[in-house]
Amino acid sequence: MASVTLLPVASWPLLLLLVAVGGLLVWWPPGSSEAPQPLGGRLRRSAAIVLLLVAALRPGLPGGTVTTTATDLDVFFLVDTTSSSAAEDYDGARTRLDGVRSDVAAIATGLAGARYSLLTFDHETVTRLPLTSDSQALATAMDVLQVETSTYSQGSSITVAAPDLDAALQRDQQAHPDRARLVFYLGDGEQTASATPAPFAMGGDLVSGGAVLGYGTRTGGPMKESGTRRDAYITDPATGQPARSVIDEKALQGIAQQLGVPYLHRTSPQDAPVLDSVRLGQVAATPSVPSVGGTTAGRVELYWVALLALALVAAWELAATLAAVRLRDARPPTRTTTRTPAPTGGQP
Repeated sequence: MASVTLLPVASWPLLLLLVAVGGLLVWWPPGSSEAPQPLGGRLRRSAAIVLLLVAALRPGLPGGTVTTTATDLDVFFLVDTTSSSAAEDYDGARTRLDGVRSDVAAIATGLAGARYSLLTFDHETVTRLPLTSDSQALATAMDVLQVETSTYSQGSSITVAAPDLDAALQRDQQAHPDRARLVFYLGDGEQTASATPAPFAMGGDLVSGGAVLGYGTRTGGPMKESGTRRDAYITDPATGQPARSVIDEKALQGIAQQLGVPYLHRTSPQDAPVLDSVRLGQVAATPSVPSVGGTTAGRVELYWVALLALALVAAWELAATLAAVRLRDARPPTRTTTRTPAPTGGQP
């Protein structure tokens, strides 16, 4: 037969002290100059204290499963927001940014409990979200994320975010040396700046794992203008036809090699989950990350039974109190007679 286990919400001395104080308030003093409290009321309040104590002890039985979370991970997302992110060659005619949003959401779900940071880059790097364990904040930041305004777009480098990423990783390592750090680079590898892209030269063991995720096709896709003319496509000045952005997988593979992570080409939401490859990489060998998700044996909580009984006792007490008030109000007022004292002595 399974034995009941306890997981108190506070230390035993504190719980016992609170029970003792509650008992004194209910039973002391045993009598007074006023009408004593009815015994039934005291018993109900004592039962409420006992039930509250039982709930605070969190009794439970072995059984069930719980989902484990990767609480020792810091995840950095580097997202390409250049005009080419609006190219319509993901999963048919969807934009590459749609694919980025889908993969970021899936990664965050698979790494529940981690901390997330979001950096975007076009002609400059912007930290959209500092490290936070609030997955909803990450989801909101991705939902409102837009590509750069094409009217003012300039040539951009695919590694413009390298210095900012390196600084963020170093700060995190100094503050939390025992945490693993994952880097996910999401872009198409299209270099539009004239200069050769500077490498990602992450020093030491700053990057524990992650992946470079590539979006786009070799035939490329047209891009709608961002800004005022959202229905118009960006045109090629030489031909006057809609310009097409093409993925550069060689450049993306180079970034993956520099970061020491795998490269994955992403074409639709039906692609294999990103974390299937990440688990087989460096993260699986990181001592501080024993598991990146999964299930483990759990327990069936029973504290709710005590809380349900407590609610019934509270309802009983409320009903008794209301009945006592109505009975008191229904009693006729006590009539008092004032006697005038008889005069003493005679008149002068």
